[in-house]
Amino acid sequence: MPISEINGVRLYSEWCGESGASVVLVHGSWGDHHNWDAVVPKLAQTFQVLTYDRRGHSQSERPVTQGSVEEDVADLAALITATNRVPMHVVGNSFGALIALKLAAARPDLFASLMVHEPPLIGLLGNNPALTSVEQRIGAVLQTLRSGNTELGAQQFVETVGLGPGMWERLSPEMQQTFVFNAPTWVDEMNEPSAFTLDLDLLGRFDHPTLLSQGDQSPPFFKAILDSIGAALPQAGRHTFHGAGHIPHVTHPDDYVTVAVSFIGPAATARLA
Repeated sequence: MPISEINGVRLYSEWCGESGASVVLVHGSWGDHHNWDAVVPKLAQTFQVLTYDRRGHSQSERPVTQGSVEEDVADLAALITATNRVPMHVVGNSFGALIALKLAAARPDLFASLMVHEPPLIGLLGNNPALTSVEQRIGAVLQTLRSGNTELGAQQFVETVGLGPGMWERLSPEMQQTFVFNAPTWVDEMNEPSAFTLDLDLLGRFDHPTLLSQGDQSPPFFKAILDSIGAALPQAGRHTFHGAGHIPHVTHPDDYVTVAVSFIGPAATARLA
């Protein structure tokens, strides 16, 4: 289904793999389905893998009106339903992890399992001192973007918020351009502060296999966020990607695939038992 209309918006998606359990990968802010390119071929040896560009990103339609995270959540729900492969294994990174968690809280029936890496749910940090630093860095990026310097703003986000110093130059030219092109959608996301929190009581009703992951090179506030989520989901597993940061599926693809297959495989088998 290269282009489908989902909730009135044209979304690009593609499948890879001919057999096995169905898995949908949800990318984070600034990116698109190509963020998963380093892991999809190997995942597709075991699973049928669905990737897509979220609304406002790359080959999907960018509505002109202010968006909301609830639209992204509804898009994921409708996309899963449209596959006729419910329930599915859902994997999310960053803002895609946030979307997956919100859907898990609202529609657990759509899930076979859930695997998320470092959702930016900064609303869960409370009085954590790290919150002020994060907000200041995000504010600086927004100021740069609103001044019209989109490429500098994208680089600033990568190096001061998302991935760390020096990481911009490590991205391929194609990925750099994807960041620049999708910058307006990130600004749109930042206009909705309520997007960055989560109803943990509602999430606590989610009873499917769950894996929460982080990178040991990431800012420590991500661990604090995952601790809050883990307290709501006491049966959830935890994993740390050593030597990795916010995008282990890009920087450490072999390790990421090993962890995903080890987690999703038994979850899929258990469903068939």
